[in-house]
Amino acid sequence: MNKERLLKGLSEYQIDKIHECKNTEELLLLAKLEGYELSDEQLEYVSGGGLCSPGPACPNCMSTNTCYVNSHPVVYKCYSCQEKFVHEEVEQ
Repeated sequence: MNKERLLKGLSEYQIDKIHECKNTEELLLLAKLEGYELSDEQLEYVSGGGLCSPGPACPNCMSTNTCYVNSHPVVYKCYSCQEKFVHEEVEQ
């Protein structure tokens, strides 16, 4: 499961709340408090740190403290400078 698929359908507010979590335990607590039940696949992804991995570098400040916000085009938000940017995957 990739980050984009896991976060698909969530609002920007919900994604922001997820990225405020400092560890897996906080993320699981947030899900419980919000009444959201995670599938086995989601639990495995979260416990493996998939949501906490750095995104692409922000073109404004070069921070990797970025997170997926939307697809088509793929938009990320930088949590260091609050910039939103489109990231194009380079095919190899």
